[in-house]
Amino acid sequence: MDGNRHKRKTERRPKKPLSPAQLHDLALSYAARYATSAAKLERYLQRKLYERGWDEAAGSTPPDVAGLVADFVAKGYVDDEAYARMRAGDLLRRGYGGARVNQALGQAGIGEQVREDVAPGEAEKRRAALHLAQKRRFGPFASQPVDREKREKAIAAMLRAGHTFDHARAVIDAETEDQARRWLAEAEDWDDDSSL
Repeated sequence: MDGNRHKRKTERRPKKPLSPAQLHDLALSYAARYATSAAKLERYLQRKLYERGWDEAAGSTPPDVAGLVADFVAKGYVDDEAYARMRAGDLLRRGYGGARVNQALGQAGIGEQVREDVAPGEAEKRRAALHLAQKRRFGPFASQPVDREKREKAIAAMLRAGHTFDHARAVIDAETEDQARRWLAEAEDWDDDSSL
């Protein structure tokens, strides 16, 4: 008898198909809970429709997911540019390079123009490369002298993180931490001069 009771607990009842109001509520709770892009919200809603189905009695026409997402964008609940700025800043602070930032934004459905608008400047790219090197103890931040094989592995890790070869090599080949920081300061000076 205990086996039957246990079996009943683990069996899940199928969830009821979604009505227009439930679909709207799902979209609203998702947008409120997560920083999201319009494309990510649309994928989420499509997945929920696939999992639960559509209640034909509640809404005779198929759901207009794209229209619902467009309505959320118009109301300001979803803002691709704000999402892109937030996500790019987060990735750069974690030490990822410009290529990785662009890739992540593309996967989130951010348009090319917005990706170009939020693309990191030279100083931001260098700061991220330096941060990654410091965090992973590459180049001048290594506790012991590095042989050729470890140097190549460090460069490969920086390339996978989205940094350019020139940035990876500049950081890894810096002889001291001060030299690496001067390399960063050089780009910060360029950015300061261009803002005048």
